[in-house]
Amino acid sequence: MKKLLLATAATSLMAGTAFADGHAKEVKLGIILGFTGPIESLTPSMGDAAELAMKEVTDSGLLLDGAKVTPVRGDSTCVDAGAATAVAERQITGDGVKGIVGADCSGVTGAILSNVALANGVVMVSPSATSPALSTAEDNGLFFRTSPSDARQGVVMTEVLMEQDIKEVALTYTNNDYGKGLADSFQAAFEEAGGTVTINAAHEDGKADYSAEVGALAAAGGDRLVVAGYVDQGGSGIVRAALDSGAFDSFHFPDGMISAKLVENFGSEIDGSSGQHPSPSEELSQRFTDLVGGAFEATSPFTPESYDAAALILLAMQSAGSMEPGDYKDKVMDVANAPGEKIQAGELAKALQILKDGGDIDYVGATDVELIGPGEAAGNYRVVGFEGGAEVTAGRK
Repeated sequence: MKKLLLATAATSLMAGTAFADGHAKEVKLGIILGFTGPIESLTPSMGDAAELAMKEVTDSGLLLDGAKVTPVRGDSTCVDAGAATAVAERQITGDGVKGIVGADCSGVTGAILSNVALANGVVMVSPSATSPALSTAEDNGLFFRTSPSDARQGVVMTEVLMEQDIKEVALTYTNNDYGKGLADSFQAAFEEAGGTVTINAAHEDGKADYSAEVGALAAAGGDRLVVAGYVDQGGSGIVRAALDSGAFDSFHFPDGMISAKLVENFGSEIDGSSGQHPSPSEELSQRFTDLVGGAFEATSPFTPESYDAAALILLAMQSAGSMEPGDYKDKVMDVANAPGEKIQAGELAKALQILKDGGDIDYVGATDVELIGPGEAAGNYRVVGFEGGAEVTAGRK
């Protein structure tokens, strides 16, 4: 009887070990982006890029001795904090994700961080949440981003406009954390450089008619209208109303407006306008484009940043030897920065092997990743112009 009990106990122990090992072979990562909402034209390639990094890691067979990475997609909507937090809660408590690529827009990202990620101790790496307020948000070392803060974008916008001898602008922004943070950052930088912001006015998304908003902007005047909005929402509505009324014929577009959809919407009507969005060097951009191989739009804003967000989580896991966020969160900064062997996009297997062997890496990735503080990305920008109904690269910052 005693032998039977021992045998039964041994069998149970082995089964428990096998069960644990079986679960350890799968790492689930959440991808929470606005697949519907005001940036829905940007997010498909962002999600695909994050999944490309996950597939690259799975195919290597090197993560945590052969773990498979499984993506779990969720819709942040970009603007509905309640919906976004519900998605995050479900992914963490139901699906068992061990990290989140996302969210995308700053407001929903902050909501997920404060209401869900902190309480559950889950790491988030956002490819596109740029509000300066996130720099000082309570995060217990759990929040990172691969795109720079809008405190930096405000300075870049100022440089671009000043180089074009644009000294007076009207400014409108989408009425949320992203829009307000960027508008304030830009106005401070522009005025410090000697420029004049004639009006700094919010607009609401989802309206059918923006003639009243454009009337106020036109009355204030300016050499160019800065539209800190969303291309799939009120930002495009503002531009259409401005063009139709003749109030403005040239614009400056921050990152939330830069998309193939912008040219599709307005074509040559916005020739002579300008803008910028976070983007790697031409060399890194070409490398990532080659890696993608036409599977999705590799140069779309925040797409390479999404690849890097997923890669950082997985490389930090490997460095810690654990998929648990509490174990690997302190390794994100380590794998992102020097010292160590530089790792570019497409070299995740190489990085995993170096970490497995006890070495150090300096992850360059698709966007020249450098984290300059807790969760802060240094960031580079692509300056864009619009000529002959097409978007063109006008420089880099």
